[in-house]
Amino acid sequence: MHQPLPATNSMNGAESLVRTLVDSGVEVCFANPGTSEMHFVGALDRIEGMRPVLGLFEGVVTGAADGYARMTGKPAATLLHLGPGLANGLANLHNARKVPVPMVNIIGDHASAHQGFDAPLTSDVAAFARPVSHWVHSSPNARSVAADAARAVQAARNAPGQIASLILPADTAWLAADRPAAPLPVLGPAPVSDSAVAQSVAALKAGGPVAFLLRGEALRGRALAAAGRIAAKTGARLICDTFVPRVERGAGRIRVERLPYRPGPALEFLEGTQTLILVGAQAPIAFFAYPGQPSELTPPGCRPLVLAFPHEDGTGALEALAEAIGATAPGKASAHAPPALPADGPITAEGIMRIAGHFLPENAIISDETISSGFPFYPLNETAAPHDSLQLSGGAIGDGMPVATGAAIACPDRKVVSLQADGSAMYTLQSLWTQAREKLDVTTVIYANRAYKVLMDEVAGVGLGSVGPRGQSMFDIGNPDLDWVKLAEGMGVEAVRAESHAALAAAFKAAMGQRGPRLIEAVL
Repeated sequence: MHQPLPATNSMNGAESLVRTLVDSGVEVCFANPGTSEMHFVGALDRIEGMRPVLGLFEGVVTGAADGYARMTGKPAATLLHLGPGLANGLANLHNARKVPVPMVNIIGDHASAHQGFDAPLTSDVAAFARPVSHWVHSSPNARSVAADAARAVQAARNAPGQIASLILPADTAWLAADRPAAPLPVLGPAPVSDSAVAQSVAALKAGGPVAFLLRGEALRGRALAAAGRIAAKTGARLICDTFVPRVERGAGRIRVERLPYRPGPALEFLEGTQTLILVGAQAPIAFFAYPGQPSELTPPGCRPLVLAFPHEDGTGALEALAEAIGATAPGKASAHAPPALPADGPITAEGIMRIAGHFLPENAIISDETISSGFPFYPLNETAAPHDSLQLSGGAIGDGMPVATGAAIACPDRKVVSLQADGSAMYTLQSLWTQAREKLDVTTVIYANRAYKVLMDEVAGVGLGSVGPRGQSMFDIGNPDLDWVKLAEGMGVEAVRAESHAALAAAFKAAMGQRGPRLIEAVL
């Protein structure tokens, strides 16, 4: 880690900020700067220890910081230009807050003396930041910037991860500061009480059907292994949310069932469960309200029971529970049996998932924003090579490609596969440019069905029955057709179009054997 400088009056506020961030373990800054952030840019240029990564749209910047944090467990910084720049990144900040992940946003603002003139870009930056942040602060002067930065990093790393937004008026960046601030203690996950473990022991011994709803760290590593031992001992089901931030899947990993998306199937899926033990998760709720259907998805007669809240040590709790019930035998792990390739013919959503799972290399990372097209075929990859799956956790579409970008920065030695619906890809297609510039090992597969298909499915769900031609035009993105090969090549990413399973399999296999960014347009 970079060693702090001795006290000096030769640095400005921006330099004290960057040195504090580096000293506190922040190593990457995803950025889209403007005039008010130029002194921060200058500090990045002079100070070693922080990698700047440019995004051409702030939604790429904030989404990439999310993907980076999911894979490293530590915050990146973002650099955003005033209130409008922050506003451009709000959707993926919303997603990151729902994960939640650690992140430190540095948001420029007009110089203090300039704010009273209501210049064109003047806005209430704190008001923009507050709904998507756990911690918001504006530095009052240059000498406090370093201390504010240390507090921002501490807030971001507060378990299970928080969004910290530090607003930096331009004069606090250019005026003289004293020194960087020392890193502050990290507030890790709180221990789970003995009584919480005892309650779960009693529920398991009572004999009724029990399921565990897992989220966060409970879906990987030691925690998942402990959950597997508990399931093997008791017959309890292991379930995850419909959209989880990160889950370890594939050969050698404990199988976890995925909660269905819609209320009716979700209630049917959980029917008969008497106790639902929550580990880092909340009791299940519907994604949307539907006429005549419940919002709460805990079935009648089922008792939700919290073993570990999101801010608590879910790993320790599961290990303590396994020990308390004598669950020592390993859980049943998935065998390595990659899905069979589909027969040749026109591309289907099932075919894409089969091809991806068949050729997926060991230790890959999948960023999955397939929405309605991929969900039914999610189980196909249970027996693929071991991998991590990252999903759309906050529901605001357009995070799949930025999350893949951040994951590739975090894990340069791992292949990243971005399974991406075409409609949501258009929200943040600038991710491809960053992938090309940074030479990231990301293969993007576009599900080119030329539609917001999930909205077509929602028409019946909300009770409309059907819509006419004008309504249908709101879901059709095929008039004109998007040309993903040209879009990708225009941003420096090698691309091909596949219109058959055989062509897709050949293109995907080739991409898995090479490094660097590639895109495959799979025409459905």
